[in-house]
Amino acid sequence: MKKIIFVIAFIVFFSFLVVSAVNMRPFGNPTFSEMDDYFIKNAQSETGANNVVTSIVFDYRGFDTLGEATVLFTTIVGIVALFRRITK
Repeated sequence: MKKIIFVIAFIVFFSFLVVSAVNMRPFGNPTFSEMDDYFIKNAQSETGANNVVTSIVFDYRGFDTLGEATVLFTTIVGIVALFRRITK
C-alpha cells in the first residue's frame, strides 16, 4: 500500500515538474506588463524609495513580506526546539 501511495505521489510531482517546464517563458525573453511600467514610473513618488525593487518588497508588498518573515522565523524556532538538548 505504501508503494502505491509513493508511486502516485511521484507521478503527480513529476507531472507537475513537466507541466511547469513546458509552460516556462523562453530564457532571455522577459515579458513586461502594464504593472511593470506602473511600478517603474511611480515607485519613487509613491514610496520615496530610490530602488524600485526595495519599494515593491517593503511598501507595495509589505504584508506579504511580513508573512514570509513570520513563516521563516517560525521554522527556525521549530528546528531549534527540535534539536535542542534537554538537560536534567
